[in-house]
Amino acid sequence: MTGVPSQAKKHAILDAATAAFLRSGYSASVDDIAAAAGVGKQTVYRHFGDKQALFLAALAAARETGNGGPAVTLTDTGDPAADLTRMGEQILAAALSPTVAALHRLTIAEITNHPELSRHWGDGAAPYLAEELTGYLRRCDAAGLLSVPDPARAARQFAFLLITEGRTTSAYGTSALTARQRHTIAAETADLIVRAHRPG
Repeated sequence: MTGVPSQAKKHAILDAATAAFLRSGYSASVDDIAAAAGVGKQTVYRHFGDKQALFLAALAAARETGNGGPAVTLTDTGDPAADLTRMGEQILAAALSPTVAALHRLTIAEITNHPELSRHWGDGAAPYLAEELTGYLRRCDAAGLLSVPDPARAARQFAFLLITEGRTTSAYGTSALTARQRHTIAAETADLIVRAHRPG
């Protein structure tokens, strides 16, 4: 890939790494990943540092894209239950996409052999805890729609409740949720958060 822009090389490496990890697990060879991406091994290390960082980057990239689906967005209509339900459905679609779910199961399987991965375990819902959701809950508090003294914690609780229920129902992504199931889980989780933060 001589002469190819650095960003394109990075995407090629991530695509090759994702395929390799899904095929061979965490033991996937960096040499094989580099060859599949059409770059040298040192290029892989220059972009990502080491294999652990590459694995985590592949997982993060899969979460962010939802395996090719639309990015998670939040529409502010002034109705917290409806807004959180819609976002919850998007989060579930992204978190339980085949690629993300498979990489998540791989992470669980590898923690015993590679305990350093456990340091990143708390980042499981990070892409869904962006300032957008925290800011939304903060605005709801300011407008009197909800009483949310700690918006960041409420956002974290929403994401973890939602994703845990989704993973349990889908057997950690091995059985795809229907659109109706995603809606039900999202609506019930949104209802819990709204009722917990109802003013007065």
